Amino acid sequence: MQAEKNRPLIITIGKALRGVFDRIIARSSLVSNDPVLDFRDFAWTQILRDNWEQIRDEACAVALRDAPSLATISPDHRSIAEVDKWRSFFLYGYGFPITDNMARCPKTSAVIAQIPGLNSAFFSILAPGTHIPDHRGVIKGLITCHLGLVVPRDGDVRMRVHDRIVRWAEGETLVFDDTYQHEVWNDTEGTRVVLLIQFERPLKQPGKWFSDFFLGFVRRSAFVQEARDNIDSWNHAMKAMDG
Repeated sequence: MQAEKNRPLIITIGKALRGVFDRIIARSSLVSNDPVLDFRDFAWTQILRDNWEQIRDEACAVALRDAPSLATISPDHRSIAEVDKWRSFFLYGYGFPITDNMARCPKTSAVIAQIPGLNSAFFSILAPGTHIPDHRGVIKGLITCHLGLVVPRDGDVRMRVHDRIVRWAEGETLVFDDTYQHEVWNDTEGTRVVLLIQFERPLKQPGKWFSDFFLGFVRRSAFVQEARDNIDSWNHAMKAMDG
């Protein structure tokens, strides 16, 4: 309840109205509205697959050591159970580059710079034995892409998106609509790592106006600015420890 009271007004209003927004955006979509989309409809995903090993190497060298929990960064994720076992290393968040992190991952940064409509990009790291419960994204104007980087094989690591069960493969891309309820399991003894990309859904009017309007407010909100400050604070702390 306290988390609901502290949530920024634009997020609260947006979540109250998102059913209306999502219906308008869905009718304006230039790609499928299915829970899981065909990656071939997004030609740029090939650059992720072509460079996945170099991206993985940067993730393992930097993010596995220095990534904070998502709860440390994002106030709106703190209510999710086991979110402390879900770590993230942001390169780009809601249109803002995280310059220190990008400098440490130059190959990944060069690749994501080529993604049209890029909203966010981060290494998403899930600890062994973690279950991230049912949740959903903010608005249908964004689509999510995962590039599999490290996928343990000593058990089952999977995600349910609406009524679909999907699994990652190293070097492969998975594209889905995170406004469908989804949950994740890492039933292995290893750590799962993916590069998570959020990009703008291809839209015609009037859906594009509604999506751009909402995302513009979110990008300027205290919610996003707090997350940026939290990332900066974490990075300064890591530099101090290395020093």
